Amino acid sequence: MNELSPKPPRLSTVDMTELVLPNDANPIGNMLGGRVLHFIDMAAAISAIRHAGNPCVTASFDSVDFHHPIHIGEACILKSKVTWAGHTSIEVFVEVYAENIRTGQRRHTTTAFTTFVAIDPATGKPAPVPPVAPETDDERRLFEGALQRRAERMARRGEH
Repeated sequence: MNELSPKPPRLSTVDMTELVLPNDANPIGNMLGGRVLHFIDMAAAISAIRHAGNPCVTASFDSVDFHHPIHIGEACILKSKVTWAGHTSIEVFVEVYAENIRTGQRRHTTTAFTTFVAIDPATGKPAPVPPVAPETDDERRLFEGALQRRAERMARRGEH
């Protein structure tokens, strides 16, 4: 079997910005949680695909914490990157910020961990992915915590 070369998280980094419009919000002007989840899924998918070099499908949202609302007229800014990879699965960390476009003031609104599985386009089956090579202290902290998050995910699924 051909061993894949490790990749640093910076190669999978995604910075995505979306304007929050009335159709994205509830009656009190806050962005819908489901819309935030959709954007998280899109940014994380791009990170996973960049890392894997193959199509990837969402396997789980391991945790999503909504800290503050995002309002109509603000920019929703997502930052994602791969934090860990198993044989065919990839963990992606996503942070979401709201930005007042006129002033540039930002606040952290949401944090999420997602998991994707790489797919071989020829067979439709899970494909091997490169390992992650963390470069910064923050990347090493996220990488080291990934095994615990994976164990918790497996326990929720009843897997060992």
